[in-house]
Amino acid sequence: MEQKQYVCAKCGNQGFESDQFQATGGNFAKIFDVQNKKFITISCTRCGYTELYKANSDSGWNILDFLMG
Repeated sequence: MEQKQYVCAKCGNQGFESDQFQATGGNFAKIFDVQNKKFITISCTRCGYTELYKANSDSGWNILDFLMG
């Protein structure tokens, strides 16, 4: 698989940081505070421009998140 090098779309910098977060989606998830949407972020280390990518969510973790509330 070919690996591409990161280049910021705003300033052309090649340095980046990646992270992830989860968010709720839909009425059922909001009522029970279930974070069933997972995203990966890629942020430029120079200007802070950030891109979001939707990640596959594991249903087992969703159930665990619901139970632990």
